[in-house]
Parts: sequence; structure tokens; C-alpha cells
Amino acid sequence: MLELTGITWNHSRALPPLVATAQRYEELHTGVRILWEKRSLHEFGHLPIDALAQSFDLIVIDHPWAGFCFARDLVHDLAPLLSSAQCADLEQNSIGPSFTSYLYGGKLLGIPIDAATPTPSCRPDLLEAHGQKFPETWSELLALADAGQAVMPGFPADLFLNWSMLVAALGGEIAAEPELICDETCGRGAMELLRRLAEKMPAQIYDWNPIAIAELMTRTDDIAHCAFAYSYGNYCRPSFTDRPLRYGPLPRLDDGRPLRSIVGGTGIALSKRCPDVARALDYALFTGSAAIQAGIYTLSGGQPSRREAWTDTALDSVAGGFFREARHDQEDCLIRPRYDGYVPLQEEAGVPLQQYLRGELSADRCWEEINARYRVSRGDIRRWT
Repeated sequence: MLELTGITWNHSRALPPLVATAQRYEELHTGVRILWEKRSLHEFGHLPIDALAQSFDLIVIDHPWAGFCFARDLVHDLAPLLSSAQCADLEQNSIGPSFTSYLYGGKLLGIPIDAATPTPSCRPDLLEAHGQKFPETWSELLALADAGQAVMPGFPADLFLNWSMLVAALGGEIAAEPELICDETCGRGAMELLRRLAEKMPAQIYDWNPIAIAELMTRTDDIAHCAFAYSYGNYCRPSFTDRPLRYGPLPRLDDGRPLRSIVGGTGIALSKRCPDVARALDYALFTGSAAIQAGIYTLSGGQPSRREAWTDTALDSVAGGFFREARHDQEDCLIRPRYDGYVPLQEEAGVPLQQYLRGELSADRCWEEINARYRVSRGDIRRWT
């Protein structure tokens, strides 16, 4: 009996669909057993992969880990293991950059199975009760936040990624240069946009990640709108909650410039300890295939990476309209840096942003500390003072 072990994160979007695909794969392939375990969302995003690669065969992974993993030879490069037809299928039929985000330095980190990106969400019943509409512009979003009806996740990593989105909207590019994280005018402008947005939001946002906000929005009537948080389509499903969310497009800046969020989602990587790479890859491709993604994966609570699932009207009905409403932002999102050292930066550089939004740091000091942390992430061991 071949036994493969896998690790994912702790949510109904993550574990149940993988258990379902593993069960079906075992039924179709005698002599194989696939066991999935889970860890917290924070651990999924930020704790190093080293130990996991020594303990698990299948690792559900986010694309920014590519540089770290390949620099340490922790996972298999899947590119030479796929046929040209398989690569073409994944590239052409994955939603947005869900496949290309795993390509780094000519190597392939994982097979995409899940797609997400920061996308605004709301309780339509509460917006209507307050006489409000889904905000289409930055000014409309500010008005909603100032009225106490809009929040955003304030965890350091979430703040950093949403700041990165605003930097891009202002014309900057994250991590393009070794000394400065981005153009200073764009970086400071994005800081101010975030600060102004958070000005009237409750202090509790700094304790909330996307899952916490989605839970609060669907368990209470306290929050009408979330400005942007990594999408969790489960909360749109009437079968999942009796107070479902609706998603909608990101607002435009007041000068008309669009926002493009930062792609998330996950793929399955194969650790170097995996006892049967061919079988493990076959299972990963099975899980990421059109038939499974638009079938048991989504029906078990998953948020698929395949475009076939996102465009299936019957699935969209099951998902409470999530695929239709979140699709534009998912198709048009940006890929994060993937160099070795980047992943800790998301949290490290988010700390001064959080302090700035709370009024604990000046704009000058915040900008300095973001860049100091950035230089450390690129291998500059000089520390900030």
C-alpha cells in the first residue's frame, strides 16, 4: 500500500475538497492511500516550508514560496515532469495567473488547485437597510467606511498586500529595485490612501484576517461591507451560511485608475521526500483537472483554479453567484514577488504599516522601516535603528 501524506490549511475551502478528491482517487486507484492534515491560515502563509517538506509528500502552497523552495531543493520542479499538452492545458484554462504564478526561473512549483484574490464583499441586505450601494469609486468607499459600515483586514500581511495593490494603481512596482521597495511617491501615496481608509474603522480590524471578517459578516449584522480581503466564496453559499455575502469589483480611484489586486490561491507541490513522485503528480493533476474542479472539488466547498468551474452557470448558482461576481478581479490580478526571502517581508513590512495606520509611526518612519525590512529580505543584513 502506497501512503501519501499532505498538508493544507484549516478552512472549509481547503480541507474538505481535498479529502473528497483523495477519497475518489483512492476508489479509482487500488493500493493508494492519501491522508490530508491541516494547519492554521497564518501558519500556511508564513511559517517556513522546511519542516513540512521533511514531514509531508503533498504540500498545499502559495506561489511566493517558489524562490525559497527551489533555493533549498525542498520540492520537485514539476515542469520537466509534465507533457507539453498538460502544460498548455493548465496555462490556457487556469483562471487569471493561477498557473503562471507558479512558474519561477523556468521551474514549476505546483499544480494549481485553488484561486483567490482580494475582492470587495458585502451584506446586500445591510447595505440596502442603510440606504447605501456597493461602492464603485474610492470616494464612495471612504464614505461607507466613515459611516462605520466598511472594514478591511488589518493583519500586517493583509495590509502589506493591499498597500502593494495601491502602489501598483499609482504606477509603482513592488521589488523592482534592490534598495527601494518601490517608487517613493507611489509608496507614500499608497500609505496615505490606506491610512485615510482606516481612519474611522474600528481598532479591532488589526486583529482580523479575511476569514475572521467573513465569519463576522455572516454571523452578525455589524458589518455591511469589506473593502478588500482574500475571497472566500463559501460565505456566498446559502448552504454554508444563512446570511450570505455578495462579492463585487474593486473600486476605481477617483481619477479613474483601476485597482488590480494581488493573486493568492494555492497549488500542490511535491516534496523531495515523496516516495512515488509519478503517483503523487497524477493525483495533483487529477485534483486540478477540469472534471474534478468543476465537480466534487467545488461541490465539496473548494474554490477552484480552473476557468471551466468559474464559468459554469450551474456551479455559480450553487456558489451563490460568487464566480460571476468575483471573476473580473480574479482574471485581472497581479503576481507577487517570489525571490528567496520575500515571504517574511509580507508580515515584516506590514508591521510598520499597521503602526502608521494606528498613529504610532510617522509617515517618514513608516517608509524608512518598510524599506529597511525590504533590504533585509533581499539579503542586506544591515538592520534599521
